[in-house]
Amino acid sequence: MSWTADWFREVWTILVASGPYLLVGFFIAGLLEVLIPKTWIRRHLGGKGWIPVAKAALVGAPIPLCSCSVIPTAAQLRREGASPGATAAFLIATPETGVDSIGISYALLDPLMTIARPVSAIVTAIGAGLAVGRVAEDQPPSDMLPLEASPGADCCSELPQPEPEPPVEESCSHPADVPSAAQRPRSVLARAAAYAYGPLMADLTPWFLVGFALSATLALTVPADFFGEVVPGGLPAMLMMLVAGLPLYVCATASTPIAAALIAKGLDPAAAMVFLLAGPATNVATIGVVHKLLGRPALVAYLLSIALFSLAAGGVVGELYGWLDLPLGSSALQHVHGKGGPIAFASGVVLTALFAWHTLALARRRLAPPAA
Repeated sequence: MSWTADWFREVWTILVASGPYLLVGFFIAGLLEVLIPKTWIRRHLGGKGWIPVAKAALVGAPIPLCSCSVIPTAAQLRREGASPGATAAFLIATPETGVDSIGISYALLDPLMTIARPVSAIVTAIGAGLAVGRVAEDQPPSDMLPLEASPGADCCSELPQPEPEPPVEESCSHPADVPSAAQRPRSVLARAAAYAYGPLMADLTPWFLVGFALSATLALTVPADFFGEVVPGGLPAMLMMLVAGLPLYVCATASTPIAAALIAKGLDPAAAMVFLLAGPATNVATIGVVHKLLGRPALVAYLLSIALFSLAAGGVVGELYGWLDLPLGSSALQHVHGKGGPIAFASGVVLTALFAWHTLALARRRLAPPAA
């Protein structure tokens, strides 16, 4: 079998393994979008102290925005009164985890990593938010970065918001006054599905494709003994993953198959956790926005906190695997090379169709001539 055929087989294996969990995770994300008012989120993130920071981390954790589409959302929150610490916590917790990434973590990694990952993301966000809050320059709104000019806003398509449903006028005077099925407001489940598999998936599709492609490439090209023989385990591997993750544009979900492929090649889960935390939370665009919104001292505290908390979380995860005597990398190896049942196969087909649809739609938009 040729290398290209092997590569597509690896991609298909990942799609089948993650399909059921991703589809469910996206739908839960759609429900969160429909059911949680934006005004409630903004109202609870202002003020000083640790409470707004903790709220921002907890609110941002389940929201599945990628590392660049979270930027305009965080800038808007800051403009509307969110504290510097809460803004930083939201910028970290939102791309580091999400309901969709929890599902794919269970599919491609193992239960321990599935639990440790969001917990570590929330702790990192709170710790970094408190550090930023102590040193941040509390700039007035007029000095803040305009939303439409935020660097990196074009690195992925701006996440559209669901259109408000038209009001339905009540009338009992004549059957003709009853709105048609097309005019009636859609149910919560229908709106959640439309948002989850429409705008949300369209926004994240490019990053999924990058993550799946890179994961398949790593599975075929990295020697089985690369980590442990070529790159020592422990702190050297953790530092390597920290440096590799800092500049990447990658969302929490798209980073998961990359981490799974590296674990299957011998990377210990401690270093994988560092990559899963540092990669989504930092990139060139986010660094520029934090500097503009919060000032240079806040940027230093932001980056140092992410690095320290990521390394600490990796160390704790490594100790947990040793204490529980879990075989390192066995789950990722099994998932990457295992075969799914009929539900997993059908989910892989659906996921492939959705990604193909959104990729074609994105290509049409990019190739369309500019409007006169």
